[in-house]
Amino acid sequence: MNKVEKIYYESPIGIVEIAGDNKAIHSILFIDQDVSFRSISAKTPKVLIDCYEELDEYFKGERQSFTFPLAYDGTDFQKSVWNALTKINYAETCSYRDIAVSIGNEKAVRAVGTANGKNKLSIVIPCHRIIGANGTLTGYAGGLWRKEWLLNHEKANKK
Repeated sequence: MNKVEKIYYESPIGIVEIAGDNKAIHSILFIDQDVSFRSISAKTPKVLIDCYEELDEYFKGERQSFTFPLAYDGTDFQKSVWNALTKINYAETCSYRDIAVSIGNEKAVRAVGTANGKNKLSIVIPCHRIIGANGTLTGYAGGLWRKEWLLNHEKANKK
């Protein structure tokens, strides 16, 4: 594996840490701590710059999908869940059960929830679009207030 580098994006809902190498993005996570910002430099891998720019467009309401390469680090089951999450349309939601059914394992609702919680590629693999079967917001590693903000942001910017 190539050397993983980190840069930071200051979003309207907090600092996003982008980690990747010269081939793919490995994680996009909200962090609740002060960091000394590593700015983009001539040595920053292009894939990190692409991610940064596409996240900026997303937060400005100008982008609804992403094009940079991702490095999924998880079990086959987790990867199947994360792949299913990428099929949820912008500004739409579904339940853990919907995802379990879509991957052909309708009894794996709890396991889908666990896999969802281990997603390290926030926003791009849209775990924020998963809600409870009763329509309520459920857990989000970045905090429920961020999940609510992201869903409202997408609804307001859907084209």
